Amino acid sequence: MKKSVLIIEDEDALRRALEVTFRNRDFNVSYASNGEEGLAKSLKEHPDMILLDIVMPKMDGLTMLKKLREDSWGHGAPVIVLTNLSTSEKVEETLEQGAFDFLVKTDWDLHDIVEKVNQRLKK
Repeated sequence: MKKSVLIIEDEDALRRALEVTFRNRDFNVSYASNGEEGLAKSLKEHPDMILLDIVMPKMDGLTMLKKLREDSWGHGAPVIVLTNLSTSEKVEETLEQGAFDFLVKTDWDLHDIVEKVNQRLKK
């Protein structure tokens, strides 16, 4: 059965690139362009993995992650934070909220991100 990934990213070009890359690797892909929409889709679809940006309109990624963790399913939902922020404070805060990884966008290419998701899904 195909694994599913929810990409929560407000930058259209990156979201589309991630979407195509994951679809080419045989994932079911859905996406949201802000934290509010991302939270609703997460709780409705229960994806196998959530890729979450931090800086977004309507609701930022950290707020979304905190709200996700309040839900019985969302408490243990697998999340990888994918952002341009790299301050140690933000890294610490996302990891405290139970994110699996904190990836700085400029440090990773698309195929590396897919590999990281695959590694996490096999555990």
